[in-house]
Amino acid sequence: MTGNTIQLDKNGNLKHFLTTEGLSQSLLQKILDHAESFASVGERAVKKVPLLRGKTIANLFFEPSTRTRTTFELAAKRLSADILNLNIATSATSKGETLSDTLHTLEAMHCDMFVVRHANSGAAHYIATQVAPHISVINAGDGRHAHPTQAMLDMFTIRRHKPDFSKLRVAIVGDILHSRVARSEIHALNTLGVLETRIIAPHTLIPKDVENLGVQVYHDMDQGLDGVDVVMMLRLQKERMTGALLPSEYEYFQRYGLTSKRLEKANPDAIVMHPGPINRGVEIDSDVADGERSVILQQVSHGIAVRMAVMAMTMGRNPENAGATE
Repeated sequence: MTGNTIQLDKNGNLKHFLTTEGLSQSLLQKILDHAESFASVGERAVKKVPLLRGKTIANLFFEPSTRTRTTFELAAKRLSADILNLNIATSATSKGETLSDTLHTLEAMHCDMFVVRHANSGAAHYIATQVAPHISVINAGDGRHAHPTQAMLDMFTIRRHKPDFSKLRVAIVGDILHSRVARSEIHALNTLGVLETRIIAPHTLIPKDVENLGVQVYHDMDQGLDGVDVVMMLRLQKERMTGALLPSEYEYFQRYGLTSKRLEKANPDAIVMHPGPINRGVEIDSDVADGERSVILQQVSHGIAVRMAVMAMTMGRNPENAGATE
């Protein structure tokens, strides 16, 4: 499910942002370059640029979220857009209204963009096929499928520290099976030309045929971390697990938790990442999460700039004109 034909307009520009899969290296680089132009907006006295003034963006979160929803909201506000946060728990969809009717109601309110998070894989793609032609859709996470803006903010964070992707070995550690982030990360890393993408996890948390995605699979943490430049930790997605996939969280930490000692296997200047939320003592030790090699909080800050770039690009606005403030 690349959705690539629907993601791009007739000129090859972003119309929707549903997945990193199938997008060109030049387009991913363009997102990162445009995010760079927004990175300093949050440091200004007036944290706004007028690129999306007059536009209305609706946050449609059918799944709980704090970090992603709030950074999308901040990104929209910094672009001077009007933002509508739909509380799904109290919306008409909880009273039996169909998703299509909800979308058409919002269209009647003259919304210009839907930011969608949904528990079902493919939901954002479906919504993109249903909306009016002038509306853009951004996938804020759908089931196990994709989380493209998280992947791109992570690429932005990596590039800030290690600009040459072609020299990098990246390890993604943890619950690969249930992680939409991991899939989007793998597609983005490989498209940007990393030297090697590794995944490290127990057998029960690795999808079938994952090697087809162009990754090297490791089940031993020490071997997998040997010589890597980036360590990307994932949480155990217990809400998506069915059955006993792990003996215990304690045993999981003993084998796959990132500690200071285990981090010594990586290169001395390796950075540590985590898309959040963090489960300390399950997948990562507090000393590492808060340590000098951690860039976890930088990922959050960079998320605003990257989401501003994606919003502006899908709305056909040139972020290079972002210098002017309100």
